[in-house]
Amino acid sequence: MTKSIKDIDKKYVMNSYNRYDLEIVEGMGVNCYDVEGKEYIDLSAGIGVNSLGFCEMGWVASVTQQVCKLNHTSNLFYSQPCALLAKSLCEKTGCDKVFFANSGAEANEGAIKLARKYSFDKYGKGRDKIVTLVNSFHGRTVATLSATGQDVFHNYFFPFNEGFEYATANDFASVEKLVDESVCAVMMELVQGEGGVIALDRDFVKKVAELCNKKDVLLIIDEVQTGVGRTGKFLASEHFGIKPDITTLAKGLGGGLPIGAVLANEKCSATLGFSMHGSTFGGNPIVCAGANYVLARLDDDFLFSVEQKGEYFKEKLQEIDEIESVSGLGLMMGLKLKTKTSSDVVKEGIKRGIIMLTAKDKVRLLPPLVITYDEIDKAVAIIKSILEK
Repeated sequence: MTKSIKDIDKKYVMNSYNRYDLEIVEGMGVNCYDVEGKEYIDLSAGIGVNSLGFCEMGWVASVTQQVCKLNHTSNLFYSQPCALLAKSLCEKTGCDKVFFANSGAEANEGAIKLARKYSFDKYGKGRDKIVTLVNSFHGRTVATLSATGQDVFHNYFFPFNEGFEYATANDFASVEKLVDESVCAVMMELVQGEGGVIALDRDFVKKVAELCNKKDVLLIIDEVQTGVGRTGKFLASEHFGIKPDITTLAKGLGGGLPIGAVLANEKCSATLGFSMHGSTFGGNPIVCAGANYVLARLDDDFLFSVEQKGEYFKEKLQEIDEIESVSGLGLMMGLKLKTKTSSDVVKEGIKRGIIMLTAKDKVRLLPPLVITYDEIDKAVAIIKSILEK
């Protein structure tokens, strides 16, 4: 760790991150290195962002070519990378149109505005509430914090936005009770990531989708963490057999560059007209070039390999006695431990050359989608040595 960098960071960067004592200076694939050259296996992928790992050469080439060609232009003009990315996303998902933002929180903000405008146009005022789930997480802006169904986040930043109510996950009666004539949308993560990597029940999700369709309430699926191949399908909704009205993406879509996307079906894709929403950097050519490369890599064979590697990783982890259970889908896993605390395990992991995350009381793993079986075996061996200590 470079003391000067640590000191500069602590002096000039707002203290909103509880950083580990590690300075990452470079990386390639699943591995990264600190200032002293120590190697780490990264099972965090920048919290699900580096979908192809660190500095994948094809991605680097695509981004570099775009950097040398056009760095930015206003959304008052057309650009090829943005248009081609929109086309690819709509073709992959079956959605009608997309709006580009810069993050998952921004994408969810866009989805909230889209749902409320759709309902206002069709039904007038008073139909603007959005039902989300207890234990959900949708972002850190005031609106998306309000949408987040965890009391721990509803503090300090008063007043929070009104218009959100919280149902109990996997309790259909709880959702049905709240979805009255004042509701315009239901918003869910299909795997609650920050909430502990907990997948929703398939029957519950299908019943909610049917209820929304019956009542003309828009179904918003937050795929900021689960989307772009993380679960072994391009969208987690494919595992559940549903077609949401609105899907939000971010994290892994840019392969390491900031991007968010709001995908809408034909029912609501024309809702936002000129000047009703916007983003200065949304659809940036460099970011879209990186995302276009990511999408080109995520063909059916690639996605199948993610699903298979996820199953293999889970099987190997379940052989470790200290691990009580492994939740999640694909390469999105939460490890429930029997006696050890997740934060202590993650700290010990850094000492031993492996980077992991926490999600409440669980150890959370979000490795790059390109992780190999040999790298999985190596990671499992290190995790086992930590948990058996």
